[in-house]
Amino acid sequence: MRFFVFKRETVLYVLISCIILATISAWFLLKKGDTVVFNSQNGQNVREIHMVTGEFKTKMKDGTEMESYRWDPGTIFLEKGEKVNLYISGINGEEHPFYIEGTNLKGNVKKGEEVIVPLHFNQSGTFRLICKTHDDTRLGPMIAYIVVN
Repeated sequence: MRFFVFKRETVLYVLISCIILATISAWFLLKKGDTVVFNSQNGQNVREIHMVTGEFKTKMKDGTEMESYRWDPGTIFLEKGEKVNLYISGINGEEHPFYIEGTNLKGNVKKGEEVIVPLHFNQSGTFRLICKTHDDTRLGPMIAYIVVN
């Protein structure tokens, strides 16, 4: 009869692998049946969309610099009647005073800060989020599009 001799490292490897496998299996079994709750406020679902201010800079051959600012993402899509909190973080540029065309929504995003804009459109259409500081069409205006279907 032959006996198997295992090295200490092999036994340790098998033991650790079994513990990891048991932990992952237990986690999946415990999570089974959980209900996902997405930003529930007062019994209503409010979706979160995150946006940042961005900047592009370049130097031309003659040494002049050009810069352009943008909202990122540049287009967001909503369903008519959907409630959304738009979180805008100021990353580039000192401040971006803005308004949403066709609404009374306006605000100001400052570098290093976050602004929350509650959105709820009852009509379909495309609404522009426009930065008042960077609305020059020669440099690419700072405009994002809110598309409501």
